[in-house]
Amino acid sequence: MHMMEELLVVTTGGTIDKIYFDDKSDYQIGDPQIGMILRELGVTFRFNVIPILRKDSLHINDDDRELIRATIAAQATRHVLVTHGTDSMVQTGQVLATIPDKTIVMTGALSPARFRGSDAEFNIGCAIGAVQSLPTGVYIAMNGRIFDPQHVRKNVAANRFESV
Repeated sequence: MHMMEELLVVTTGGTIDKIYFDDKSDYQIGDPQIGMILRELGVTFRFNVIPILRKDSLHINDDDRELIRATIAAQATRHVLVTHGTDSMVQTGQVLATIPDKTIVMTGALSPARFRGSDAEFNIGCAIGAVQSLPTGVYIAMNGRIFDPQHVRKNVAANRFESV
């Protein structure tokens, strides 16, 4: 196993970056939180954050998915972390599976990184461990588990991911 020299971080919006102005209804997607989180956690690898979209993932369409795919494919970096809204993360993961020779791990949060008790930092930590240790391919890191995008769904009622 070789050491990860650099991590490419691609941000697409989603709950992880949401800022709420009132009781969970009026929100905007703010600046990507992951760079600040990685700096606060004191990671010892280089990382490069490319913000592509600021969208709730329910609004991510096929053109957006192609933009995400093309951006990742164009970068030389082999280890990629994608932050993405949870509602359509699986569909985007299936599109990214066409990229060869990279280990791509997608993660997000079920509550905003700015909220106390958010799962964001935990999910990012799991994703960083996964991206360094898994073989090439696309994975989803949520709820302390690693999933294959071809065999997972978001259980909206239970607010968690599960294998199918």
